[in-house]
Amino acid sequence: MIEYKHFKNLIIITITTCILSLFSHKCFSQIFGSDQNPLSVKWRQINISGFKLVYPQELENEAQRMANTIKHIYPYVGSSLNRQKTSIPILLQNQGVIANGFVQLAPKKSEFYTTPPQQFDSQDWLNNLAVHELRHVAQFDKLTGGKARPFPEDIYFAWFGVSLPLWFFEGDAVTIETALTNAGRGRQPSWIMPYRTSLLEGKKFSYSKVNFGSNKDITPGYYQLGYLMAANMRKEFGKNIFDSVLTDIRRRPLRPYPFSNSLKKFTGQGSKKWFSHITAVLTEEWNKQNSNTPSLSYPSLNKPAKYATSYLLPVRLPDGRILALKQSKAKPPHFTLIDSSKREQKLISIAPQEQPWFSYANGIITWAEIRNDPRYHQRNYSVVCTYDLKTKKVKKLSSRSRLFSPSLSADGTKIIAVKFDLSNKCNLVELSAADGKILNIFPNPENLILQTPSYDATGNLVTYISVTEQGKGLWTTDAEGKTEQLIKGSPQQLSRPIYIRQGIAFNAHYNGIDNIYYIDTISKKINALSASKYGAFNPALSNDSSIVFNDYTLTGYQISETAIKLRPNGRNHFVNFSTEVQNQENTGNVFSSIPDSSFTSKPYKTLAHLFHVHSITPTIENEYKGGLQLRSNNLLSTVESYAGVEYARDLRRFDYSAGITYKALYPVLSATYHNRPRRTFYNSKGTVQQGDWRENSIDLQASVPLSINALNHYYNFSVAASTNYTQRYMGQNMPNNYIRKLLFPMRYSAVMTHSIRQAEREVAPQWAQSFRFSYRHQPFADNLEGHLYSFESFFYFPGLARNHTFLANFNYQNASGVREFDTDIGTVYGYNNINARSKLSNTLLFNYRFPIAFPDAEIGPLAYIQNLRAGLFCHYENIGKETNIGEPKTFGFELRSNMNLLRYDPIVEVGARVVFVNKIYKHNPILELILNYSF
Repeated sequence: MIEYKHFKNLIIITITTCILSLFSHKCFSQIFGSDQNPLSVKWRQINISGFKLVYPQELENEAQRMANTIKHIYPYVGSSLNRQKTSIPILLQNQGVIANGFVQLAPKKSEFYTTPPQQFDSQDWLNNLAVHELRHVAQFDKLTGGKARPFPEDIYFAWFGVSLPLWFFEGDAVTIETALTNAGRGRQPSWIMPYRTSLLEGKKFSYSKVNFGSNKDITPGYYQLGYLMAANMRKEFGKNIFDSVLTDIRRRPLRPYPFSNSLKKFTGQGSKKWFSHITAVLTEEWNKQNSNTPSLSYPSLNKPAKYATSYLLPVRLPDGRILALKQSKAKPPHFTLIDSSKREQKLISIAPQEQPWFSYANGIITWAEIRNDPRYHQRNYSVVCTYDLKTKKVKKLSSRSRLFSPSLSADGTKIIAVKFDLSNKCNLVELSAADGKILNIFPNPENLILQTPSYDATGNLVTYISVTEQGKGLWTTDAEGKTEQLIKGSPQQLSRPIYIRQGIAFNAHYNGIDNIYYIDTISKKINALSASKYGAFNPALSNDSSIVFNDYTLTGYQISETAIKLRPNGRNHFVNFSTEVQNQENTGNVFSSIPDSSFTSKPYKTLAHLFHVHSITPTIENEYKGGLQLRSNNLLSTVESYAGVEYARDLRRFDYSAGITYKALYPVLSATYHNRPRRTFYNSKGTVQQGDWRENSIDLQASVPLSINALNHYYNFSVAASTNYTQRYMGQNMPNNYIRKLLFPMRYSAVMTHSIRQAEREVAPQWAQSFRFSYRHQPFADNLEGHLYSFESFFYFPGLARNHTFLANFNYQNASGVREFDTDIGTVYGYNNINARSKLSNTLLFNYRFPIAFPDAEIGPLAYIQNLRAGLFCHYENIGKETNIGEPKTFGFELRSNMNLLRYDPIVEVGARVVFVNKIYKHNPILELILNYSF
């Protein structure tokens, strides 16, 4: 037996395979086309030069700016791929607080999440998105030819996933964003820091490990690998190398590893050999940088970790202990206290954040975390929370807010934070730390993007970072709004300034490596406070003569301490691998002369854009049934619909279907229609007869899915009701009393789930509860009496060791009449292979799961094995009738492994399960094979 998770048909698997190749910038569990905005959003549109900008009305100014921008820069962005024109809708999303952007097909569109993050490049956020995402548009157009063909997008989407490795898709875009601007991630030492650290520490990870990550080590990632590969290929083979490669793929699409083979045709080396070559180049260049950049070693104040673990934003408390935000592969993020013996005391776990952040003062911790809208997940909030170290109480100071980087005054009475409204206007706001009441709003007439503010010791002055197209600057301001710019806008990655003595300490990379610097607020002189080999961050005053800070190492951000001693800044020996690409493009900063035209905007009428047909997709339901499906998804992800035809080979008949799901309202409404052939076998006068008929069937469902989160807790609720109407006709060789109409059988269900945030290494939740209730009956069909009640419950508990999980699952059902032998609850392993002794009424399932190893093993081009896991199970059925606690129906063990096959990104789970059967059933042991996939 083989288990298939979410398996519907072959083409959908292939299409989804390529989805992750479309992520751009930071991604926060973003799934394309899945979430909706609230109905209150009023949409407008601007049509210009092939681009259609769709945006909320609050973003009118930003939309006008982006209309000028994308029209102007696209010819430069697509130049090296020989793409000068395109046509694509671009959605500006303003309801969320998570910075992101992507391009996709099916339907073809791009989305810009407009709220700027608190840590990013030294240029305007939307400009940053535009140059990167438009390069993805050029990649799509180059590979597809850029010509409209009848409904090809699903096929193109699948082809993209098969043809282009993730590292090229993103690395090429990062190369262009760096070459065409004065900023770009290729110029950021902190962005490339994990890769540089691993190589200089002698960790030469495999090609697959760099691409797909690890459950034990910090790996560079496919963005960084891709940038370094793409930039060096451009350097060695010229501006048009990728134009040649993508053209060759388009001309010869049906080959294994098409990108690697085409790359080898033009460069003499495939992807794996290029990886080995680039690794040698990087090692040599970074060793030179290291020998030319003096550094110091800083002892760690925390215990060394066996796997990737970071202790972020350290603060020394008055009693000498150190407070930090701990992140690791084995445990979800939480606050921890570390004493002088390096022993740790866990405080509380928290929700996901826009970036890791907290502030401490006078026994209080404050931070901002992401809270989701219960129904419309395009909308989320950044709320401010506090934790009192004495009372152990958590307080939420804001609701439905968009506040970032909250910092406490020294006395713990005030909080300064960054606020963005729905029009992207930015201000510093001052809150009461007692109740969250707004005390002051600081003016920001130029609408600079503001980041990471903090108070001085008196609570009267605030320092912060600004971001514009000219770069990052350092400022101070007071309660009256009197401001002073201490550092003018520059490409330096300035971040997290704090007052120390008579000056301000901050992060920057003046010597080509991120370190801690100090500026005297009177003389404006800048000196280094640290000389880390790989990177130093997040200073905090330890005492009058020293600071604690984060020192980056092979296993993550560690806690170190150093005396406050002013040092020379040193010369900048940063290795910019995009220099040659910048010379090839020869554009300068493409944002230096953006036009300032005004474009006509008009309302975007959502009801007039419910349907957007994009694909005719082949479908394969099973070995007997396949066909074609016409698919539609609108741009706002509120309507999904399809119409299809399939041929049933065994019945020699066609099956026609259509469906629609409407997700704009609070309830999700769906309807499906089938006209299909059916066949049955029945006993008549001692002989088996075959009967055939056709039927029209209409299925209707309404559901309300809700989810909320707070700290590390997640709560999900869902209620649904469904029914259908079936009319049978054209009966052939059917008994006279066969039922010709099924009138609206009803099903009601409710699901409630609570869980806590999981870590990467956990194979299942450590603590979770889930309950499902369901009821089916036929209230409108007197000749079809019967019902089915069902109840399922799941209880997850921590196991005997770290990342071990125990699951107790009790299920009950009561069935009668026409539903007497239906199964609506979880069954024992091996259920379908064992003859039943009585009608199913309950099951009790115990499962214990645990990780064995994290090998990160690359088996050539065939597989990359990330982990090995095991499980033990003991399952009971019909307790009190068939089995007792001492006599389970089935028991046994299983082995599983997550891996990437053929160097593609989807994670495939393979495994085997051995099921032993209670002797009363007289059944041999059962071997089940396991095959799942996830993205």
